[in-house]
Amino acid sequence: MNIFLGNCGKACSFLTVFVVALAAVFQYLENSETDEIPRMDLHAMAEKYRQKNRTCFILGASGESGKMLLKELVERKLFSKITLIGRRLLTFEDKTYENLEQKVVDFEKLEEYEEAFRGHDVGYCCLGTTKAKAGAEGFVRVDHDYVLKAAELAKAGGCSHFHLESSKGADKTSSFLYLKTKGQVEAEVEELGFERLSIYRPAVLLVDRQESRPAEWMARKFLGPFSSVFPTAMSIPLTSVVRAMVANTLKDAENKVEILENKSIYNLGKTE
Repeated sequence: MNIFLGNCGKACSFLTVFVVALAAVFQYLENSETDEIPRMDLHAMAEKYRQKNRTCFILGASGESGKMLLKELVERKLFSKITLIGRRLLTFEDKTYENLEQKVVDFEKLEEYEEAFRGHDVGYCCLGTTKAKAGAEGFVRVDHDYVLKAAELAKAGGCSHFHLESSKGADKTSSFLYLKTKGQVEAEVEELGFERLSIYRPAVLLVDRQESRPAEWMARKFLGPFSSVFPTAMSIPLTSVVRAMVANTLKDAENKVEILENKSIYNLGKTE
């Protein structure tokens, strides 16, 4: 009995130390990025933006990020025309989506679809897959080759503001394929010379995906309970990312190229 109680005491002590250490790590990560976004009147900014009569396209509207972004843009009625560029036609039951334009393209022959990218002021790129789903070669083809070619066509077609959804830790010199690929495409898209390039580097996205991603599901389950206390340490709600993209569209550019890290995205996403 004494041995059992002794083992329980050691286990509880270890658990306490582990929780305290974990909290310290999250606290450090939470404060590692310092960025405060001034409060903005998005309603007034949206009204002013509508008067510019601008158009946009979305790449990856069938995925969770693109789908949520589309909903936000449609509800706010920011653009005179929204074009969805993808590998298949999407169907919508809500009549608010009936004025969307859709362009079906073959991403393996994207250079043959210049017309689909022509005549848009703003472009949102939410394309992405995983190594687990597509394999290493397929992942690079989607997250690098498709994204870069689409950006090239967008630039040639007159797009002035390009939004690129990337990832926390993106680094072209990284030894990890995922982060290296994200970093490489960021750098190469920047070289295209858009009038304005906005790169978003969110951490683990908190969203219930329809697509099965076991590793991401486990990360969300682990990080979810901590997100209320440390909202930007290692995760971020997808709603925050989408709202940040919209808010950043409305605000004036401070730099030609802007990289928004996780905390900046979170803070921008809660402005209203």
